[in-house]
Amino acid sequence: MDNEFAEAKSAPGRGHGETEFSHVPVLLKPAIEFLAVRRGGTYIDATLGLGGHGWEIAKRLGAEGHLIGFDKDPAALERTRERLMKPPAEMAADWPKVELVHASFAEVAQHVAAQSADGLLADLGVSSMQLENAARGFSFQAEGPLDMRMNTHSGLTAEQVVNRFDERELADAIYEFGEERRSRRIARAIVRARPIHTTAKLAEVISAAARPMNQAERRIHPATRTFQALRILVNRELDDLRALLNKGAAPQVLKPGGRLVIVSFHSLEDRIVKDALRDGAREGLYRVLTKKPVIAGEEEIDRNPRSRSAKLRAAERAG
Repeated sequence: MDNEFAEAKSAPGRGHGETEFSHVPVLLKPAIEFLAVRRGGTYIDATLGLGGHGWEIAKRLGAEGHLIGFDKDPAALERTRERLMKPPAEMAADWPKVELVHASFAEVAQHVAAQSADGLLADLGVSSMQLENAARGFSFQAEGPLDMRMNTHSGLTAEQVVNRFDERELADAIYEFGEERRSRRIARAIVRARPIHTTAKLAEVISAAARPMNQAERRIHPATRTFQALRILVNRELDDLRALLNKGAAPQVLKPGGRLVIVSFHSLEDRIVKDALRDGAREGLYRVLTKKPVIAGEEEIDRNPRSRSAKLRAAERAG
């Protein structure tokens, strides 16, 4: 289950050269270690976000290296562009070529030459920048329009889904993408309360329909799973993840020996990653590097509660 909505507080920057970034990415150290960044290489940050991972990769590449950053969200690319393309003066002479692409990572093979990348990293889910901006509509903790699109230039909004889907379609989506067992009750309440235009109103309707029944349920907001489901549906997140992992994407752009590192935040994503790496290993595409997922330690969880649900899996492209 995705805890990002309830616990999206990020840790502060980490010293010289990194203070420009308002967050420290989850599982940063193991992600960089499994990526095995080498000087002069070509690496893909498939979910650029605020550039935390991209920065750590770039400063290891040197002037001969190449960092390619993908993001669906044009606001994320703009916010990160200057940070990655204009490093501090003392680092500028040894800074790699940085290329930013406004696209989903599902389209990586359309923008990167076959067998040209030494590594690809994807940190899935919603960024702190998106959650903290009420106007984006990702969080129920602040009132905003029901948008939830990572790419604000195209696609259905959450408002359109909430107000146009019939009751059964809504219930099925909430159950499938939110793993919410009270999906039918919630869908019925949403349909009866239409039209719903804001995050606060939707959260109110869900909370009334799905009151916590025990202590375990009280630990998370009643709307958490439904908001997760809407976000995944609106952004086609699971479809894009499957597309990234299939033969026509990540395995195509990675060199033999190139590393693939995926950080996921809920069981639906982790299951897709686990199955894809296992199947890829059987087909001779990958050598799996993580028999079990890497998870955050107590210190990281205390510093950044969002890391509690994170799981990292890694593989190496077979030759």
